[in-house]
Amino acid sequence: MTSSVAMGRDPIALTNDRSLRARFDAIVAAEFAAQPLQPSSETVTSADLAGLPDPVRRYVERSGAVGRPRPQNMRVVLDAYMYRKPGQSPMRARSVQYTFFGRPTRIFLMEARMFGLPVRALHVYREEAATFTVRVASTVNMVNLRGPEISAAETVTVLNDLCLMAPGALLDPRLAWTEVDRRTARVMFANGPHRVAATLEFNDDAELTDFWSDDRPDSSGGSFVPMRWHTPISEHCDIDGMHLLHRGGAVYDRPDGPFMYGDFTLNSIGFDVAGPVPT
Repeated sequence: MTSSVAMGRDPIALTNDRSLRARFDAIVAAEFAAQPLQPSSETVTSADLAGLPDPVRRYVERSGAVGRPRPQNMRVVLDAYMYRKPGQSPMRARSVQYTFFGRPTRIFLMEARMFGLPVRALHVYREEAATFTVRVASTVNMVNLRGPEISAAETVTVLNDLCLMAPGALLDPRLAWTEVDRRTARVMFANGPHRVAATLEFNDDAELTDFWSDDRPDSSGGSFVPMRWHTPISEHCDIDGMHLLHRGGAVYDRPDGPFMYGDFTLNSIGFDVAGPVPT
């Protein structure tokens, strides 16, 4: 643990002369100190799923989560093609994120190159508040968002991570489920002052195929514009005994048509990691 953490200073408030990589590492270390891995966790059972809508129950069963411990955290590595505008050539990127489920926390660092310069994007959601910073060449902030609007929007992202990548965490009591039909369910997620909702769509193989929400506005233009956001899943895979997404997109349904700004492929995923993993 760094001395600033030991003295009780919030790593999110570290001064801007710290690189986003150093800031990411400090916040991850602080969160593992705050939410250490517990030696035992309840196992997900078929009986636990009885209160879920039928399509969600089948999805959790299909994922292989039954018989495994309820996840306490996860570490995810994603490869991506990122688009700034429709029709532009994409940036290749890789992201590493840590998500903690006890006190909902998401720490996400993406690294790419734009016009030959390094670009890092850091999303932090912890203690019910979010920040989003994009920095070029380790010096210039292209984006620097914080406040209630980004915090509410990133609550949707946390919910999205739960649904797409951690089926064993969908028993969380902060989630309120409603069945729409045999292939669709609605979920409400409450975290502190934030209340967000989403709709999940499944196929006949009990795989999640889309997640959409009207509670995550588009902020790419510098202001928050209400807009539907969804994450269609195009491929699934078997990984470490679980059946999860392999490839999916991040899309805003803009007035002039859908814009997929991110095309993501799952590189690796690990549940209940004991601490930061060197990269």
